[in-house]
Amino acid sequence: MKLNDFLNIRNQLKEKGKILVFTNGCFDIIHKGHITYLKQAKKLGDYLIVGLNSDKSVKKLKGESRPVNSEEDREYVLENLKPVDAVIIFEEETPYNLINSIKPDILVKGGDWPVDKIVGSDIVLANGGKVLSLGYIDNYSTTSIIEKLKSGN
Repeated sequence: MKLNDFLNIRNQLKEKGKILVFTNGCFDIIHKGHITYLKQAKKLGDYLIVGLNSDKSVKKLKGESRPVNSEEDREYVLENLKPVDAVIIFEEETPYNLINSIKPDILVKGGDWPVDKIVGSDIVLANGGKVLSLGYIDNYSTTSIIEKLKSGN
C-alpha cells in the first residue's frame, strides 16, 4: 500500500476512534517468532500497520546477499497474515519519516529492542502514544535460519 492511500484510511480510522499500532522490519523469511510477535502487536489495538524495509534498505542493513525474498513477495506474505491490516514499504534505513507521517497510537518492536532505542519513539510519545518492546522468542531469527541452510543442517 502506498503511504498516501493509507493516510486516507488512517483519517477514517481515527474518526472512528480506532487505535493504530505500528511496527516495522525486514520480515525476510517469515517464521514462528514473526507470527507470534505480529499477533501480540495486533492485540494492542484495532489496526496493525507494518512498515516493511525495501530491498535497497535491507541490503544496507543486512548485506548484499539479503533480502532472500523480494519486497513484493515479503509484502504479499505480510498482507495475507491475519493480524496485519496494512503494509507500507519504506526506502530509508529507518522508519522515522514513515512513523512521523502515520503518527500511530502505539509503536512496537521485538524484545531485543529497548524502548529508549526504538526509532520514532519520540514522535509517538510526543503525540500521547505508547512505545512498547514486546517479548522475544529465543531461537527464532531469519539470520539463524539462513545460517542453518548454508551449513546444510
